[in-house]
Amino acid sequence: MKNILYIGNKLASQGRTATTIDTLGPLLQKEGFNLRYASSIKNISRRMLHMMRMTYVNRNWAHVMLIDTYSTKNFWYAITISRICRSLKIKYIPILHGGDLPKRIIKNPKALNAYLKNAYQVVSPSDYLISAFAKAGYHNLTKINNFIELENYPYQRREIKTPKLLWVRSFAQIYNPEMAIKVFKLIKEKYPEATLTMVGPEKDGSLEKCKMLAEILQLQIDFTGLLSKSQWIELSKNHNIFINTTRFDNLPVSLIEAMALGLPVVSTDVGGISYLIENDKNGKLIPDNNVSEMVTAINDLIEQPSHYQQITNNARETATFYSWSLVRQQWNGLLQS
Repeated sequence: MKNILYIGNKLASQGRTATTIDTLGPLLQKEGFNLRYASSIKNISRRMLHMMRMTYVNRNWAHVMLIDTYSTKNFWYAITISRICRSLKIKYIPILHGGDLPKRIIKNPKALNAYLKNAYQVVSPSDYLISAFAKAGYHNLTKINNFIELENYPYQRREIKTPKLLWVRSFAQIYNPEMAIKVFKLIKEKYPEATLTMVGPEKDGSLEKCKMLAEILQLQIDFTGLLSKSQWIELSKNHNIFINTTRFDNLPVSLIEAMALGLPVVSTDVGGISYLIENDKNGKLIPDNNVSEMVTAINDLIEQPSHYQQITNNARETATFYSWSLVRQQWNGLLQS
């Protein structure tokens, strides 16, 4: 069975949100692959050094490397590690995550070209990134969906009378958490009993800004901090609408999770989200950073309970296509080839 060195931000043990390396890696191990990881070190400079060291130390052990690839500053660890891979003749597979990655085609064309064109294969979880990179001339692209273990997400039929909003993401500027609070302010004017719960860890100071904004607007919001999957799934039972305010995204797992649970998603239409959600069929899409449109979409769901139920039914059906029981076959096919 193949040996795999997986490079990414494996920081769930450090109080950060779990990423693909935290979920995909253990499932590949259950499939029989041998995995080693880098890195769980919190300090970004030390984490980079650990990734470099692990690449060199495992040069004769690893048959292939998986590299989680993001669009912000973590883009550069992927570039650096791939250069080492090429010098040591190690096969590597980038897994594209960052919703803003297409901008790197223009911003860093040489680095990106060397990275992707020398890859054994390039994996993307969304047609959004597949399309963007295919148009730029890249052809070694494979779509493998993001995934959930569907059996862990029980579908719940919900009543919609008073909006009970749920937001789940890291508190970071790119996810625009303050928009959720502004939306909630307007929802409260029509539905005084409405609630908002915001789940996720602090990342760049945005959590404190949100708490200050809530205080200024005199809103009672439940900021839970980071919760485990099982904790927020349990919490979701007391909510009836999932809102997503991100400004850049690819195909977030949190939306698939919400859809599987029977929560209708109201999301900004950015990045690859429209490849997952079809407006008014299995969710609601609104323009980026448009508070009034999100309020209107939420009101529509409350005022049309039959449409609400139809959307949640369709959303659950969509989520079944992202079950690990299906996606595992694609990973096995790629890694065994």
